[in-house]
Amino acid sequence: MTGRMSFVLVGFGYRAEAFWRLSTALPDVTCVGAVVRTPRTLPVPAFGSLADCLESVRPDFVVTALPRSANPGILVDAVARGVPVLTETPPAPDLPGLRALWAAVGGSGLVQVAEQYLLMPAHAARLAAVRSGIIGTPTQVQVSSTQQYHAVSLIRGLLDAGHAPATVRASRTTAPLLDPQNRAGWTDDQVPKPAATTIATVDFGGGRSGLYDFTDNQTRNQLRFRRILVRGTHGELRDDEVVHLPAPRTIVRSPLVRRQTGHDLDLDGFDTGTITLGSEVLYRNPYPGHRWNDDEIATATMLRAMAAWVRGEGPPPYPLAEGAQDHLIALAIEQAADSDRTVTTTAQAWTSSIGGIISG
Repeated sequence: MTGRMSFVLVGFGYRAEAFWRLSTALPDVTCVGAVVRTPRTLPVPAFGSLADCLESVRPDFVVTALPRSANPGILVDAVARGVPVLTETPPAPDLPGLRALWAAVGGSGLVQVAEQYLLMPAHAARLAAVRSGIIGTPTQVQVSSTQQYHAVSLIRGLLDAGHAPATVRASRTTAPLLDPQNRAGWTDDQVPKPAATTIATVDFGGGRSGLYDFTDNQTRNQLRFRRILVRGTHGELRDDEVVHLPAPRTIVRSPLVRRQTGHDLDLDGFDTGTITLGSEVLYRNPYPGHRWNDDEIATATMLRAMAAWVRGEGPPPYPLAEGAQDHLIALAIEQAADSDRTVTTTAQAWTSSIGGIISG
């Protein structure tokens, strides 16, 4: 990337702080201000409104990290001022909100969504393996790892499902579970509490389907494994292993191997190096030496991709239409689980025709 790009944050909570912190280590992206509702001391200049901020610092783009109810208004304001926006997930709270947001800003081409899961090293490597054709054409993706739109993004991305209508069936059960960690850290709570598990099947048609399996707080609860399975016409990928048919009458199981430096007598320092499949490098950490975790690597990658796109040197990182489609299906999963009825999504305005969610 040529030159240094600047951005401002709207909000300065958990996610916004991560964008600022990571940008301080990047050579070509810098945070020059933040819009916050409550005046307080920040590591960057603080402003009370987006208008004041844009007039003062004139950034190349805006990053929003706000409650989903407040986010659409800021997106509309930024787009009206002609400023590109990278918005945290989801872009709007519900289906009416998604439709209204698209009607207001969808035609601008200025809004990208900070959906980072397919940029995480392990998922990026899995996506590269699937796209290499080693398991043939992917037909089903099963995800038990993260929630709602994030999981849907993984399913859709690995299947290359696009905006096809989806038929969703779901159920929800509740059972006791210890919850040893949350966003604040260790809870030290030794008493199991009721935790809901939502399991859904998503049929995209054409032989492609997804399975969604998520338990409350599974993203942070290390007492639940993260699992991912990609089934294809010629094999399947399970977590970090591929089974495939490289030659007639020859079944081979090949591991995805992550090189993590800093163990034993490896004195390079603790860091992610590469993820390989045999002799093929599926993923190479673009930020060696920073010792970032996978989410930090993905967030930094998204931030730089946004900067490259704004400058005209890269593709759009994750257009609003993709983030809206992820949330559309996530909402259908929740509706199907709540109602115990089949829910079918249809084409929306972001797929060039108007439709909705149909309960069956």
